[in-house]
Amino acid sequence: MTVLAELTEAKPAINLALKAEIEDFFYQEADFVDERKFKDWLDMLHEDIKYFMPMRRNVKFGQHAERENTREGQDISWFDEGKWTLAKRVEQILTGVHYAEEPLSRTSHLLTNIRVLEHGVDENQQEFVKTSCRFFVYLNRVEYEVNEMIGKRYDTLVKTEAGWKVLRREIILDQNVLLVKNLTTFF
Repeated sequence: MTVLAELTEAKPAINLALKAEIEDFFYQEADFVDERKFKDWLDMLHEDIKYFMPMRRNVKFGQHAERENTREGQDISWFDEGKWTLAKRVEQILTGVHYAEEPLSRTSHLLTNIRVLEHGVDENQQEFVKTSCRFFVYLNRVEYEVNEMIGKRYDTLVKTEAGWKVLRREIILDQNVLLVKNLTTFF
């Protein structure tokens, strides 16, 4: 067998191992949020995280690419946050006096179609992966309040001494009118 043939055969195994590692990372992250281990969840986020969820607009055919989603740093969005803001949201929930989270919501985050889109080393010699996935978030509060959110997520993870960390997350809800009474869950 030639060296090229060996490399070609080895590459899918490496990609499958990386994909499995990234999937496990995302599943652990979802478990932390669903089990209300918010501080553990925060530890999975990079100090320089950009956490962004645009608002969606109904636009004419042909205008989707440029106008359907609000723009990061320019337009109003559901989330345009960093680690400090996310940590403050966690602190507020954990006080027990957060009107929208007392009692705490029960959530289930389901992730599917996880794909590794790009894997490499950045200009700082840091290993990274860019991913996409689909999510379904079930949220139940009090007795009869049920909400469901479905969408897409695009993440950039970087490898640190402590393991993978989320450096960037873009969350795209597949609705333009938010049907939940409040948006306190994490994606």
